[in-house]
Amino acid sequence: MHPDGMTIFLLGDGALRGAFFHGTRFVARLRAQHSLGLLETLVLGQAALCGALLIPTMKGRDRAIFRYDTNGPAAGFSVEADSTGFVRGFLLQDPIPLESPPESWDLAPYFGDGTLSVVRFPEGYAEPVTGTIEIRHRNIAKDLTEYFLSSEQTRTAFNTGIQFDREGRVAGAGALYLQAMPGADPELVEAAERAFAAAPSLGTWFAEGGDREDVIYGLFRGMKPTVALERDIRFACPCAREKFAAHISRLDPKELADMAKNGPFPLEVVCHNCGSVYSWTKEEVETLAGL
Repeated sequence: MHPDGMTIFLLGDGALRGAFFHGTRFVARLRAQHSLGLLETLVLGQAALCGALLIPTMKGRDRAIFRYDTNGPAAGFSVEADSTGFVRGFLLQDPIPLESPPESWDLAPYFGDGTLSVVRFPEGYAEPVTGTIEIRHRNIAKDLTEYFLSSEQTRTAFNTGIQFDREGRVAGAGALYLQAMPGADPELVEAAERAFAAAPSLGTWFAEGGDREDVIYGLFRGMKPTVALERDIRFACPCAREKFAAHISRLDPKELADMAKNGPFPLEVVCHNCGSVYSWTKEEVETLAGL
């Protein structure tokens, strides 16, 4: 299997830019961290793949939060990505309640009416910049495409795919993004859009051993594709045991003293962003409480 990674490329001498992300291990790690079922992996996996594709749109030390809020069984998700290549996130409803087993992997029935938001934190800005649209397609990639067109006035396309093997393991996962730069030739943009729509199933492509360059140079042949940069993208979180310990030590003294006396032990804290579990013994909690 080819390694995970993101290839950032240009078409038409820079008239369009794109990114192709092989994220099989990325999605497998996400699933393991949160102990997700198949449907939950598909929802958060597609969301995190799209979140990773926001990274090429960032500058400096930017970061962004990509969020879905719906009234359907899946409820939504929150995914955070930063310009250094790290992505983390969580489901708003886990597990997703089901009345019957899924008949297909179409996620539309699990999302209801709601909103899609992208909150950007540009480096050097005092306040974040937020854009929100109503969900139209109940399809994560299509709704993010809609967001860029309506909220950021940028012609952009997103595509994701996740493939499971017979044992239910993540066998392949990938994501493709394409964006037209200001002043791009409309005929080139239309040709690129047709090529983008003809992309193979990205999860199946990587599950069967495909690589990124074959798609970039094959799908967009005749449009002068050139690779600009290779990026490492990881599902990871800056949380740490020491950070949570500091939060615990700042609890109300009476509450902390009661916790140190009555437990339960070990005291466990779960990071909702990445699923990491941290624990403390009775003696350690007493130390945090200053007893």
